[in-house]
Amino acid sequence: MLVDIGILLVRVLFGVAIAAHGAQKLFGWFGGYGLKGTGGFLETLGFRPGVMLAAMTGLSEFVGGLLLTVGLLTPLGAAMVLGTMIVAMVSVHLKNGFFAASNGIEMPFLYAAAALGLVFTGAGAYSLDNVLDVTFFSAPYIVGTLLVLTIVSTGIILGLRTHDQPQTAAAQRVN
Repeated sequence: MLVDIGILLVRVLFGVAIAAHGAQKLFGWFGGYGLKGTGGFLETLGFRPGVMLAAMTGLSEFVGGLLLTVGLLTPLGAAMVLGTMIVAMVSVHLKNGFFAASNGIEMPFLYAAAALGLVFTGAGAYSLDNVLDVTFFSAPYIVGTLLVLTIVSTGIILGLRTHDQPQTAAAQRVN
C-alpha cells in the first residue's frame, strides 16, 4: 500500500510539473514562449522545422504529463517524456556539464530518471490503469518495445539536427 502511495505521489507531482512544462511550449502559459517562440529556439539548435518540432515536444510533455497524472497508459506517457528529456539533455544542456546552476543536464536528467522509473513501475493501484484494468502497456515485452522505440526516435531526431547553429543566452533559457 505504501509503495502505491509513493508511486501515486511521484506520478501526480511529476506529471503535473511536466504537463505544465509542455503547456509553456504549446500555449505560452506559465511564462512560456508558445509554439512560435519555442520553434524559433529549436531552430537556433538546428532543429527544423522549428514550430512543428516545438508542437511535437510540447505535446510529448503535455500529453505525457497528463497521462502520468491520471495514471492512464502510464508506461507510454512516461516514454513520451523520457524521449523529450533525452533530446533536451543532448541538444541543450550536455555542453554545460551536469548541474542546473550552469544550465547543465541536471533537471532534464532528473525528469528522465522519474519517467524511466515510471516506465518500469507502471501507475500503481491508485490509477486509471488499475481501475480500467489496462495491463497491456505493463507487459515486459511492451515496456521493452517502448524503450527501444524511445531510443530509436530520439536518435533519429538528434540525427536530423543541423549543427553549428548560434545560440543566444536568451534562447538557452527556453528549455
